[in-house]
Amino acid sequence: MKQLEKLYEGKAKQVVATEDPTRIIIHYKDDATAFNNIKKATIYNKGILSNAISTLIFRHLEAQGIPTHYLDTLNERDQLCRKVQIFPIEVVVRNIIAGSMARHLGMAEGFEPKNTIYDICYKNDDLGDPLMNDHQAVALELATYEELAEIYDLAGRINEVLKELFLKIGIKLVDFKVEFGKTEDGRIVLADELSPDTCRLWDIETGEKLDHDRFRRDLGGVREAYEEILRRLEGCMK
Repeated sequence: MKQLEKLYEGKAKQVVATEDPTRIIIHYKDDATAFNNIKKATIYNKGILSNAISTLIFRHLEAQGIPTHYLDTLNERDQLCRKVQIFPIEVVVRNIIAGSMARHLGMAEGFEPKNTIYDICYKNDDLGDPLMNDHQAVALELATYEELAEIYDLAGRINEVLKELFLKIGIKLVDFKVEFGKTEDGRIVLADELSPDTCRLWDIETGEKLDHDRFRRDLGGVREAYEEILRRLEGCMK
């Protein structure tokens, strides 16, 4: 697949056009960022690991009937994906209280509510990706109520599939962030990536954090944590 001009560059990935207007290439970088791009670093081979992990998860979700933008993995850093119109909304699915929610509500990390919590954020770096509600999203014409209902339904289905998958490899799926897009024919599909960059993953036995929090909180061993997640997933999916 011939690569053309770069369409977009984010914190951890680049999006590149191809000769097929319905296809893009997503290139995974080694950059790590936190706190709205205030903290930055380069972590050797993080892009390779995130691409490999995201590939396994996307393929698993597709096998479970979850529609995604993923088509193929071209090499150790590049994925071929459907070109979609991204909703400027990030959906955060929370199974366990951690991170910003714990801070904002004055709660201890690790509390497991009886319900699954869904947050949405306005995907806008200049504003710091603020939390918003459905009515605000509709008012800003980021999505319709009907589209939001479908997005929440997909996020819930993804959550159930991923909780079961990670449980098999001894991991608690604490929370995760997902983005959605609309295909040329109007279908809503999962986009972006699913990796330790976008998921909080705790070892069930030890509680060890095996995700991007190792970078956010200066815990060290970021690459090693990603390698451990990849090793367990590969062992589970053989």
